[in-house]
Amino acid sequence: MSTAPHPAGAPSSQTRKATASGWIGSVLEYYDFFIYATAAALIFPQIFFPSTDPTVGIVASLATYGVGYVARPIGAFVLGHWGDTKGRKRVLVLCMFLMGFSTLAVGLLPTYAQVGMLAPVLLVLLRLIQGFAVAGEISGASSMILEHAPLGRRGYYASFTLQGVQAGQILAAAVFLPLAHFMPADAFNSWGWRIPFLLSFGVIVVGYYIRREVEETPVFEAGQAKTALQRAPIPTAFAESGANMLRVALGSLMNVIPVVTTVFGAAYAVQPQYGVGFHKDVYLWIPVLGNILAVLIIPHVGALSDRIGRRLPMALGCVLSGLLSFAYLYAISIGSVPLAIIMSLLMWGVVYQGYNAVFPSFYPELFPARTRVTAMAISQNFGTMLTALLPALFTAVAPPGSTSVPVVVGSITLAITVISALAIWSARENSRLRTEDLGQPDAQPVPAAQYEASRLAALAMKRA
Repeated sequence: MSTAPHPAGAPSSQTRKATASGWIGSVLEYYDFFIYATAAALIFPQIFFPSTDPTVGIVASLATYGVGYVARPIGAFVLGHWGDTKGRKRVLVLCMFLMGFSTLAVGLLPTYAQVGMLAPVLLVLLRLIQGFAVAGEISGASSMILEHAPLGRRGYYASFTLQGVQAGQILAAAVFLPLAHFMPADAFNSWGWRIPFLLSFGVIVVGYYIRREVEETPVFEAGQAKTALQRAPIPTAFAESGANMLRVALGSLMNVIPVVTTVFGAAYAVQPQYGVGFHKDVYLWIPVLGNILAVLIIPHVGALSDRIGRRLPMALGCVLSGLLSFAYLYAISIGSVPLAIIMSLLMWGVVYQGYNAVFPSFYPELFPARTRVTAMAISQNFGTMLTALLPALFTAVAPPGSTSVPVVVGSITLAITVISALAIWSARENSRLRTEDLGQPDAQPVPAAQYEASRLAALAMKRA
């Protein structure tokens, strides 16, 4: 374990480049991922899964959304290994190319009316590639930013990874808004929905240009000398960090909140079979407004976690957002657009960010550098996968026409968020450990006075 004091220094140019790379990369990748989610709720039931039973079409479409999450653990094993053996930079570039080309291909797919069952088969295949690709994004970007950031500011800089995710969701919905509003319904269902997918070509060009400018982190390069461990990060991660991987998997069940907000909530609000009947472009504004508020709040919550620690804001964010899910679903059930917007702003835009803004620093801080991307990718994506089939489950237990949606779906959501909070609270607080000491069981935190001096010095130099 290192005993040398960690110097309080200004964020380096590589800190800024790594943060920008993580932010923009997350914007672009999650734009791709969530335009699929939006289309799965609004468009795909009609054009890829037509059925005389409306429930079948909705369940089938939302299940293909879940398939992307099922592929994530597979991608986590492959891309996590790549990130810990070949480098954080290489895995992020690879993720970008896979996501960009698979999303572009969705925009070129024939529909069920044109080629029959081949259409949904191809859609599922491309969704699998999307899920595989996105599996390495958060863990790779968070690790790269964290390892470039100065002591006392890791929470702040790592939070930009998730700010980029929220911005990507804003972009995904915002692209659909003018199309859904101004295009005739027949034209939108025929070809207008393809436009957001075809625009993903920009992901490939812009993403590669940005990410090639970032250097590998000093922590990763220092670990390259340990070739025996670097060749086998997966078994090493399970052997050394199995308990923390379980904590991350359970904590990642918090993905239930974005599922309720942007996936099931969309189907619940706009499908006429539920008897709610929000107009599509009206509903699309709800997650957009929530995400705009989240983008503003995330860096402040990340900075707060540098002052008070990671666990408290995360645990509170889990439980309170679970409680607010009842009110959010109730607002949709009574068809109140203003109340639905207010509840979205509170649940998604504010409270959930206690968890969302902090996990990009909290999770990688649980693991040593030699297995960091692997351990975080596998455990986070496994937990996320478990929430992926929830939209289909919610639709099955509270089918179209049911009046029990707020109570049934809200209860399931709250139970899941409590499990996540307990898992997070049981973990060690590592915010005051030096970066080179992370993941070492016997590592001692920097004394409080020294840590605060480092945090304030880094903050002052950033402002200067």
